[in-house]
Amino acid sequence: MASHSTRLRAATVVVTALIAGAAAPVTSVASAQSAQTETPAQAQAQAQAQAQFQAPATAPEPLTAVVRAAAPSPSPDPFKGLSADQIADKAVKATRSATSLRMAGRVVTGGQPMAVDFSVNDHNECTGAIKLEGGAAELRQTGKVTYMKGDEKFWRASMTSQGLPAPQIEATIELLKGRWLKITQGQAGTGDLGGVCDLKSLLADIGKDKAERRGLTRGPDAEVKGTPVATLVKKKPGGETTTVSVSERGKPYILRMLKTGGGEPGDVVLSDYDKPVKVVVPPADETVDLSKLDQGTSA
Repeated sequence: MASHSTRLRAATVVVTALIAGAAAPVTSVASAQSAQTETPAQAQAQAQAQAQFQAPATAPEPLTAVVRAAAPSPSPDPFKGLSADQIADKAVKATRSATSLRMAGRVVTGGQPMAVDFSVNDHNECTGAIKLEGGAAELRQTGKVTYMKGDEKFWRASMTSQGLPAPQIEATIELLKGRWLKITQGQAGTGDLGGVCDLKSLLADIGKDKAERRGLTRGPDAEVKGTPVATLVKKKPGGETTTVSVSERGKPYILRMLKTGGGEPGDVVLSDYDKPVKVVVPPADETVDLSKLDQGTSA
């Protein structure tokens, strides 16, 4: 299942790139998906993919419902006297210190639209859902074991992209119907899953390149899920605009990232900072071990 695990990892890299306001990680993800120069046809396909983008498998609250503009600023302003760049520095430091968080929203990576809704902590545990290519999957990880449950479209797209023969695809889909694929760390083809639920790794890129956080301006204050936020805006040549919403209440966590224009748009809301992440391990009789797929038996 390497293809979809690569994209799961790619989605989290794109999210952290949005947080950091850095272009480099996004570019590297796109390059990893394809080493070819984009043709007009590919560009058109990417635009169509963005237009057809759907909600996550487990849909988060609509972003339009959680984000409100023109909210009154707290009194006193917690960022009084700070420039937009200085506020960004405080936000990055706070966000990197989080012990857990939830990320939910929509991104485009390698020309493929993707919806994510994940809760992850600093103990390599996570639970959530992803939707792409018309298919959907749930993912849970605890310890060194990852469980993934996808619908037929998800598994079919994954195995087809790996070039598996049709009879093997059909047999595997039948075996996985209504079951979780159990993947233990170290099994063949599972390397791409290593960083999906690693919070420290996901946030490691934040703050690496301070130059990418320079040149910000502070926009009108707003609200994200009822929390007042300062909005930081950075515009780049070509029409790409990144807007980061920073909490004005409590720790200056990043609560929302919105990227418009350019080839890798995204809109992600971060919440549930430092809250427990509960991972429910599927019952053994509802799992299929990755090593058993070729044998056609359950774990």
